[in-house]
Amino acid sequence: MRPALILAFDDEWHLAQALAASLALPLERIERHRFPDGEIKLRLPPQLPASVLLLRGLHRPNHKLVEVLITAPAARELGVRELLLVSPYLAYMRQDIAFTPGEAVSQRHIAGLLAKVIDGLVTVDPHLHRIHSLDEVMPGCRAISVTAARALGEWVHREVPQALLLGPDEEALQWVAEAGRAFGLEYATCRKQRRGDRDVRVTLPPSVPLGGRAVVLMDDVASTGRTLIEAAEACLAAGAASVDVAVTHALFVGDAYAQVRAAGVRHVWSSDAVPHESACIPVAPLLAEAVRRFA
Repeated sequence: MRPALILAFDDEWHLAQALAASLALPLERIERHRFPDGEIKLRLPPQLPASVLLLRGLHRPNHKLVEVLITAPAARELGVRELLLVSPYLAYMRQDIAFTPGEAVSQRHIAGLLAKVIDGLVTVDPHLHRIHSLDEVMPGCRAISVTAARALGEWVHREVPQALLLGPDEEALQWVAEAGRAFGLEYATCRKQRRGDRDVRVTLPPSVPLGGRAVVLMDDVASTGRTLIEAAEACLAAGAASVDVAVTHALFVGDAYAQVRAAGVRHVWSSDAVPHESACIPVAPLLAEAVRRFA
């Protein structure tokens, strides 16, 4: 699958241009119109090549999933036989098990739905815990996941050379470990107890002294920011000289970003996998490398 064209939407145009430049591919825009009742109308280029790359991140997922589900069959009607979806942020990956009877396992259902309308997928740091790869929930669709951990680590190493990389919970070990090993940075993780969407408790690692240290909290996703806030306040209370944050996906719903900064966080750095004012670490090179693996 060697795409001959990239299709993208206006709100991801900056990333689309960077990806098109990395792959030396032409780029076309999908036009959108939103009706007063919330429905959308899409307009694609009237003639499309046999193989197309569709760029669509799924932050603010519900209407963007609908856009993908409309675009995919429309593209096939216009000549596309192979459709590669590049979705830097892949939504609905958290719910991977039914914790109570009757809960829908959204990871399996959304991944399965996408697998029916696309031929391949590239994404960055999907929120996977109980499965090892997306292939397990996307039958018949080749999926490639890349990580921004090294890119984040490189940025941190340049900005705070002696930083302690601290994962705000045990799940972040995979990212802080990769970044720490790549750039010779010490790393550790906190323990987290979640009681609700905005109610978490974070416990610092007891064997890692923080007094006078420059700490960088590293994670894959920042949503409500509560975990980062709890971890930052705990680090500063333990005597950390500074606390910065490096995340792959800066969702920061509502006023979460302002609250994180108000908790004493000095800098917030994120990848541009999700458009945000903190985005400073490009993912286009990672995405382009993965796309080339489909050729």
